[in-house]
Amino acid sequence: MHVNGESISSKLPWNEIKQNQLFQEIYADTAMDGVLKAALDNPENTGIDIKNDLTLFIQKDSAGGYIALQGNIKDTDKFKAFYTNATKGSVVSGKDGENSVSNNKMIATWNKERFVIVFDAPQMNNISMNNMPMPGMDSVSTEPLRPVTSRNLQATSALVFNMAENSSLAKDEKFSGLLKTKGDVHFWMNVGEIGSQTQGMAALSMMNLSKLYTGSVVTGTATFLDGKIEMDVKNYAGKEMTELFKKYEGVKINNEMVKRIPSKDIAVFFAMNFKPQGLLEFVKLAGMEGFANMGAGFLGFTLDDFVKANKGEILLTISDLSKDSSGKTDANFLFSAAINDKAAFGKLIDAGKKAGQSSTSENKPQSIFYNQSDKYFVIGNKQAVVDSYIKTETNNSYDFFDKVSGSPVGLFVNFQYVMRAMVPASTDSLKMAAYNASVQMWDNVIAKGGEFNDGGVIQHIEINLIDKKVNSLKQLNNYFGILGNIEKKKKSMGGNIWMDSTSVMMDTTIARVPVN
Repeated sequence: MHVNGESISSKLPWNEIKQNQLFQEIYADTAMDGVLKAALDNPENTGIDIKNDLTLFIQKDSAGGYIALQGNIKDTDKFKAFYTNATKGSVVSGKDGENSVSNNKMIATWNKERFVIVFDAPQMNNISMNNMPMPGMDSVSTEPLRPVTSRNLQATSALVFNMAENSSLAKDEKFSGLLKTKGDVHFWMNVGEIGSQTQGMAALSMMNLSKLYTGSVVTGTATFLDGKIEMDVKNYAGKEMTELFKKYEGVKINNEMVKRIPSKDIAVFFAMNFKPQGLLEFVKLAGMEGFANMGAGFLGFTLDDFVKANKGEILLTISDLSKDSSGKTDANFLFSAAINDKAAFGKLIDAGKKAGQSSTSENKPQSIFYNQSDKYFVIGNKQAVVDSYIKTETNNSYDFFDKVSGSPVGLFVNFQYVMRAMVPASTDSLKMAAYNASVQMWDNVIAKGGEFNDGGVIQHIEINLIDKKVNSLKQLNNYFGILGNIEKKKKSMGGNIWMDSTSVMMDTTIARVPVN
């Protein structure tokens, strides 16, 4: 991750961070070390030039992994004093004015111009998908833990500090291209490397799943603007997946399908245009064609039927949120697909009926309804809504659709509508305080993408806030300060958070938001 220190500092000066409620709670701790307190008072007391570029990276290797922070020095004396105190170590001088100070967990190396701080992370040796805990379970580890290997921090720091440019990530065109884009924060993630180091993938070696992630890299840029956060993300893949992306790139979303939506109150919207043949080629590339054909055959259709049936246009909406007399949230769910071949699509419908028969109880009321025309097949949770989509040629328009209409993929989530339809119990004052902070903060998110451009698939994401006049970074600082303060109150109360809501509102300086 690369951070544009000059831009970030101009958008969120440190003096404003110090007004953050959680920051003030931490700063008021009388037990805090004096050197750390000086750094919180002004980060430049660390000797680091915070108004210049900073780079953070994580590297996994045979000894587990390490985390490194790199940047420029503003004051060598302050840097030396701060990290000598932080590590409780002694300064070791090297060649060309290079110095270092360390303990068994970290090392800081610097000269008069720049620095690198390396933190050992041996626990990364045991991070994999198969060792991730699942909710409600203490552990589901299927892999033996690897022994912790001691790291030579001095050697690692020297390697990073003295690395030649042609041996670094800078030679990667995807990375150098990323840094040329304008933004406040850049990030780069080697998904292919993460996939290759997951031991559980070995169990799936009978398939060609490695082709799906080998060479995969995700890059992105985030920019904090007044009232919104913009992100541009690009997904790169290996040679074979890249060829699939190029050959089977979708075109723009079907506007007619959107106009048919029988509601103005949209909570969630997702639409996609794709080439069905591309899904078949994807299954083949992954080595799953045999399994897929076996499952499809059991239900009475083939993969070719699936490709022939679909036009490659789908739509999903959640709308008309409400609460019944018991307080339970209700909504309209709708999924629509454009039909290419009606006979082939009929096989898919019959397969769906067959799959659903085993899970349907005679005493259970029907919860899924469908209808179809020559052009569309629709599934929903209410028959009237499904029928309306099919039979009524509405001409609804939506402001958000103008921003996604020209792309193969579009997404919209109306945070305001969702939150106002799900008001927490007013007697839970801390939960209500967090809710009010969120209602005053988040407006919606709009995302589009799916186009293949200059070697990768691109996406653009826009997170819109309620206050359109204040920079989003300043708003995030205030918002997380409020939430941090609320969380601290929760912990101090040991989970017994039933108290007068008025006092909490005054403490957190959140005005009650009308929700009716």
